[in-house]
Amino acid sequence: MKVKYQGNARVKWAQLQHLRREFETLEMKTGESVTDYFGRVMIVSNDMRNCSEEMDDVKIVEKILRTLTDKFNFVVCSIEESKDIDQLTVDELQSSLRVHEHKLKRRGGEEQVLKVESHSNYGRGRGRG
Repeated sequence: MKVKYQGNARVKWAQLQHLRREFETLEMKTGESVTDYFGRVMIVSNDMRNCSEEMDDVKIVEKILRTLTDKFNFVVCSIEESKDIDQLTVDELQSSLRVHEHKLKRRGGEEQVLKVESHSNYGRGRGRG
């Protein structure tokens, strides 16, 4: 039964090679949320675990920290300096990054409001000056 549903060793090896390549090339896309990116990483890493690949949290955490977009650079530096990466779980990292992402979105929205307000008065008046 096991051979029938999982395939022989060569098929399993080829599957694992494909998953390794996919894991190595994963990067966060511009505009992608932290939750979506973590979901993509965890799908690939869980598939690798199902193929008997050893995928510990440290490997996943390091991968994620290396492949985040540039807007997370200072947070990544902060996490690397303040926390022991070997002890950091995927869930803890995701929570930290989601809080940072929320702050970025809130700050970005405030900047947009300021831009709109500053441009709304442009061109008004009676022509003095």
